[in-house]
Amino acid sequence: MKNKTNQLLPLIAILILLAIWIDFPNGPGLHLNIGSLKIDRSFDTHLGLDLVGGVQALLEADLPASAVIDPGAMNSARAIVESRVNGLGVSEASVQQAGDRRILVELPGEKDAQTALETIKKTGLLEFVDLTQLATDEALALENQTIQTDFGISASSAEPLSVTPSTELVSPTAAPGTSQTLTPTLPAKPAQIFHTVMTGADLKNIQVTTSQTGEYQVAFELSGDGAKIFSDFTTQHVGKILAIVLDKRIISAPRINTPITDGRGVITGNFTMQSANDLAIQLRYGSLPVPLKVATTQTVGPTLGQDSLRKSLVAGLIGLGAVGLFMGLYYRLPGIIADLALIVYSLFTLAFFKLIPVTLTLPGIAGFVLSIGMAVDANILIFERLKEELRAGRNLRPAIDLGWSRAWPSIRDSNLSTLITCFILFWFGSIFGASIVKGFSLTLALGVIISMFTAIVVTRNFLHLVLDNIKLNERPQWFGL
Repeated sequence: MKNKTNQLLPLIAILILLAIWIDFPNGPGLHLNIGSLKIDRSFDTHLGLDLVGGVQALLEADLPASAVIDPGAMNSARAIVESRVNGLGVSEASVQQAGDRRILVELPGEKDAQTALETIKKTGLLEFVDLTQLATDEALALENQTIQTDFGISASSAEPLSVTPSTELVSPTAAPGTSQTLTPTLPAKPAQIFHTVMTGADLKNIQVTTSQTGEYQVAFELSGDGAKIFSDFTTQHVGKILAIVLDKRIISAPRINTPITDGRGVITGNFTMQSANDLAIQLRYGSLPVPLKVATTQTVGPTLGQDSLRKSLVAGLIGLGAVGLFMGLYYRLPGIIADLALIVYSLFTLAFFKLIPVTLTLPGIAGFVLSIGMAVDANILIFERLKEELRAGRNLRPAIDLGWSRAWPSIRDSNLSTLITCFILFWFGSIFGASIVKGFSLTLALGVIISMFTAIVVTRNFLHLVLDNIKLNERPQWFGL
């Protein structure tokens, strides 16, 4: 065992130094640029909304309550919203789905709440809308105007919207399963609803280009299904108007000069370089398959966050100090060794939080403090078994090995049951958007896993390093016997 201990101690020392380097406040991070290897990583502590303040918004599908929402579409919408809010430069932003029609967005540390909310509210819903029933001058007069479309409305509320090309204008008073042709007049009546041929969900690629005359335009490429719908519609309606609508506002009303069969087109308008680029970015990260609205918003002030952070740190230090004092007084020398292992455990855990990274919230810190108790629990089981072996007359070295091996089944089973509970809590928090539950379960689970490592490797090797050369019969009081 002594040889094995000597082999593991250098590895433990290296891990401890690495953890201290990662945990060091305002550390340099890791920045490498060697050939094709490029690493640019800063090891910062990410604090949650309840600690540093910020903005929280709950987004909801802007569709009738009876409308059927595809789970895949909501998941895609969540990913798109996450890409957009990360564009604000808030690296700790949390975006998670809450139920089947809501998305919870948290922006810790966001100072400009108004800008953040405006960015979230811009759903970026792109629609290609049929204006073929209108005369050319009537269609062009609607440019920059807000209109109503039938996206999200179906003849039967239990059926999702069909996007098959059509030249009919659906009357809201028509009987289910039927349509009624209307003659549009300008300005459009509030009841007039235009048909959406397809949405931006079929976009494959977006980029800014210039025309032959040097005007900025936004070029787009459609996916396979979208290209087929677009090809069929433009082939049947050459010379007609197909409006490009963003968030229910017509941004361009181009004429279909020739059939577009390759799935490629351009959005023209009086764009500047900046406006064209802004539109391209919004469409690239905001072509939502489901329209969203802001259901609720909440702004958390930084004063509450700073006070909560201070109290959390004080609580953690008190808990760690109380546990360390108990172990030293009750288990004497092994307890002091366990305290050293507990410090190593804390260094490893904080390093993992920075590496992953984990956004620490108040519940997350509570999970970490609880995991400290789990780490001490493993040491207590080992030391109690060690005392029993020593009282039975065994020498110190075999007593350490026997105490650990006989305590291991209890340590394993208790920690596995805790991990199962953490998994259930994390799943519950993911499904229902309970970020508080997720933060608690994640930090507790990581703490339990790291505590098992410190109990198996660190504490055991520390015990052999210190106790193997001590004669028990000369110093029984050092072991609380």
